[in-house]
Amino acid sequence: MENKITGRDIIVVGQQPWDTEIGSNCKNIALEFSKHNRVLYVNSPLDRITLWRNKQDIKTRKRLEIIQGKADGLVPIQPGLWNFYPDCMVESINWINHTGLFSFFNRINNRKLAKSIFKAVEKLGFKDFILFNDNEMFKGFYLNDFLKPALSIYYSRDYMIAVDYWKKHGEKLEPLLIANNDLCVANSTFLAEYCAQFNPASFDVGQGCDLDIFVEDKVKPAPADVASVKRPVIGYVGALQSIRLDKEIIAHIAASKPEWSVVLVGPEDDLFKDSNLHSFDNVTFTGIKPISQLPDYINFFDVCINPQLVNEVTIGNYPRKIDEYLAIGKPVVATNTKTMETFKDFVYLAETKEDYVLLIEKALEENSAMLQQQRRDFALQHTWENSVARIYNAINKVQKT
Repeated sequence: MENKITGRDIIVVGQQPWDTEIGSNCKNIALEFSKHNRVLYVNSPLDRITLWRNKQDIKTRKRLEIIQGKADGLVPIQPGLWNFYPDCMVESINWINHTGLFSFFNRINNRKLAKSIFKAVEKLGFKDFILFNDNEMFKGFYLNDFLKPALSIYYSRDYMIAVDYWKKHGEKLEPLLIANNDLCVANSTFLAEYCAQFNPASFDVGQGCDLDIFVEDKVKPAPADVASVKRPVIGYVGALQSIRLDKEIIAHIAASKPEWSVVLVGPEDDLFKDSNLHSFDNVTFTGIKPISQLPDYINFFDVCINPQLVNEVTIGNYPRKIDEYLAIGKPVVATNTKTMETFKDFVYLAETKEDYVLLIEKALEENSAMLQQQRRDFALQHTWENSVARIYNAINKVQKT
């Protein structure tokens, strides 16, 4: 039985503000923390270049009003959970090439943020708090020094230093930050092993998912824009980004099996828009769809795919869409990566584009009600409750040593 952490004060800081439109691991974790603890979720502070570029944006205006003292930055979300808009502006400094000089100004930014956070801490009466840093390697780099938490945790959910913005200074700074925390938790084996190079107290806590909308018992008709597509249907749901998805795999499936239909649900980047995939009669692009409609498309698929490129950006990623596919019971063919080893008993793992065709054929042949139920049961283990329970276990292990 897991030993829950209860009755603690927890400060969560990260890259994604509470008012972000996209899904956020950090928000889900904060909500789970707040079931048994008091939680302060700190939005990333407004930076000068964002103010300059997006001055008329409603979110920017709201942050500016708080900085100017015209609005309260501490907003209750639900019992035990508050969202905090810092009343400070930080400088945009990533243009600085020298990491030492960057760090000098970054420390000033961190001091401003910490001073603002302390105002909320005093107002809420937080004591002996835990600081949970969600992959914020720059604006959170010195917060352990300034806030002096009773326990500090670094959460790695993406291999951020593969992205140019973070790589510039992050290659040097993130290892130092990982080492300066009491423990690190990660949502994949790859990232846990990466953190363990710099901090032996590193743990794989898995990934949580919101799967409620994917496990409805109701059988719905096919979405109107794909209802006439011939079967079998091989489908993908998610952003169509060339840095993450292998267009050649999709093209090979469509070319090798013209009797199959390939349906791609999601927004395209420019390279996808200009790709030869649009020339195939058996490939359908639906464009972006509301999250609430995605289960209807997945239900319509005969086999789901995740034709991921294997590169620095993707290698450590936990693909939440796999859990969404499996929660509906669908057979899945995906590119084999270290993270996908978690799914090896329930997903067909492909090494090559030729493997994709062979494994899709196998998936179509083998599909059964029993396999569908096994897939659902497996996916539904990946809850935020279970992931946070593993964070609690990691905390307890470190506190006992």
